[in-house]
Amino acid sequence: TNIRALVRDVEKAKAQLGDGIELVQADVRDAASLDRAMVGVTYIISALGSNTFNDPTNSPEFVDYEGVRNLAQAAKKAGVAQFVQVSSLGVSRAKEHPLNRFGRVMEWKAKGEEALRASGVPYTLVRAGGLQDTPGGEAGIQVTQGDTVVTGQITRADVAMVCVKALHDPASRDKTFEIIAGEKGATVDWASFFSRLQPDA
Repeated sequence: TNIRALVRDVEKAKAQLGDGIELVQADVRDAASLDRAMVGVTYIISALGSNTFNDPTNSPEFVDYEGVRNLAQAAKKAGVAQFVQVSSLGVSRAKEHPLNRFGRVMEWKAKGEEALRASGVPYTLVRAGGLQDTPGGEAGIQVTQGDTVVTGQITRADVAMVCVKALHDPASRDKTFEIIAGEKGATVDWASFFSRLQPDA
């Protein structure tokens, strides 16, 4: 599998990611910069997230909403087969969510989800719980729909695994679901993980 990373700073990315993947410079806040990045792309996994602490222009409106929208529209134009977007647990309760105090981030994430669904590109929306940097594969993965789980955490590695597995399973397409860590030591039944979920209406 050839992996291409969309980055804003190639040299900085090379220092962090090494030489094993292709790096292409673009900015999701600038729709015109994305066409070249989409050439030859089959799948997209997006973990876009705003961060105004280091750069005030990385606001939730411009990244979590407009950035996702721009990337989804570019993906549709390029004929991308599937777009997997990592979103957040509790996004459908955006206004009362504690994180929403930071630039209305949950509201903009919700708008980003809507933009992806409306783009026409086949998609998978993964609403992850609080992200941890602990090793993956050490617990099951609890998957739900309807955004009814109030709180929960999951390792970044397990979120990444769900995203990669989604690319290889047509049953994951056009679905929105939430994931948090399950029982310690449990295994994941990938054969039925996505097929038991309902597609978005």
